[in-house]
Amino acid sequence: MQVKKPLKRPEILAPAGTLEKLKTAIHYGADAVYIGGNAYGLRSRAGNFSYEEMAEGVAYAKAHQAKVYVAANMVTHEGNQEGAGEFFRQLRDVGISAVIVSDPALIEICITEAPGLAVHLSTQASATNVETLEFWREEGLERVVLAREVSMAEVAAIRAKTDIEIEAFIHGAMCISYSGRCTLSNHMSMRDANRGGCSQSCRWKYDLYDLPFGSERRSLTNQGAVTEEFSMSAVDMSMIEHIPDLIQNGVDSFKIEGRMKSIHYVSTVANVYKAAVDSYMADPENYVCKQEWIDELWKVAQRELATGFYYQIPTENEQLFGERRKIPEYKFIGEVMAYDEQTKIATIRQRNHFSIGDEVEFYGPHFHHFEQTVEEMKNEEGEAIDRAPNPMMLLTMPVLQPVQVGDMIRKKK
Repeated sequence: MQVKKPLKRPEILAPAGTLEKLKTAIHYGADAVYIGGNAYGLRSRAGNFSYEEMAEGVAYAKAHQAKVYVAANMVTHEGNQEGAGEFFRQLRDVGISAVIVSDPALIEICITEAPGLAVHLSTQASATNVETLEFWREEGLERVVLAREVSMAEVAAIRAKTDIEIEAFIHGAMCISYSGRCTLSNHMSMRDANRGGCSQSCRWKYDLYDLPFGSERRSLTNQGAVTEEFSMSAVDMSMIEHIPDLIQNGVDSFKIEGRMKSIHYVSTVANVYKAAVDSYMADPENYVCKQEWIDELWKVAQRELATGFYYQIPTENEQLFGERRKIPEYKFIGEVMAYDEQTKIATIRQRNHFSIGDEVEFYGPHFHHFEQTVEEMKNEEGEAIDRAPNPMMLLTMPVLQPVQVGDMIRKKK
């Protein structure tokens, strides 16, 4: 009789484009975060971290039993790798738990010149089979981030044949190309997608034109009608309804995409997946995916949601053609900075405009939610105000239930 292996609790890995997002992600349940340094990353417009910010982030993470990884996943051209050894040693000495790399040159430099710093293979390397994972395991890597094109059946087959850690994307944007292999941005905006400058050319609006010599261009799709142009981009991924498959097939780390997304997004998505994983691990036999988790993710969705390549090859229904089918319904409007238990007054930092009479929702870690109407507000001088129009302004308001520092507020658009 074969002994069934005990289920391993997966790591919830959240994006952190800034120090604020790092702390938010961990506060809302992430077991680890991935950030960018000041070099070798693929998000040149994200709020990449200085060594001092990394040290502060690592200290915060350790105080909350969490880890920090650094993405250094660019493709290096000749000369780009100069200084990489010192960069990786700095990361190691700051306390970074692992570096996420795709370029073999950077992997070799890290392993040889910064011993003690774990290396994870980036999804940019497009690892899609067990032989590839075994190759990198033999090279000394402890984890491989699978390509987003791998199916659930392939995940199961790979896990059965290797013990290297598997990280897989479970939520966020999907690249229309093989991740990290697209050069549309290079050609169309002279920004190198594989060295941190992707302009997301696939998400631009396109049309098809007839250009007869000497005549004005004529759309072949609109024909005078007012219709949406098309793009070449994919809908976003969401695997919230398939947590059991991911855990049972041995995925060690659940990766959430979005280092350039807001703290509203990071807090909501980390909160949801932590709740789902905790629920499954507590009682796998009776686990049920709750509708409130699904509904919660839609509150931060900017596009439609699907399961990517996990269960089928995406069709036209998983791509963004024509008129937008899903309009964001909620707007992030503030965060709680303080709460007085005696007066039941909360101090709020405004993030988007809201007014007296608005119906708002407070939410915090562990799925603490409640709704109320804004009936009273005061500015920092204690003067009554009827709206909060200024970004980052501080104001006070009574709340119906106790709140905590770090709780967020949103409203329907």
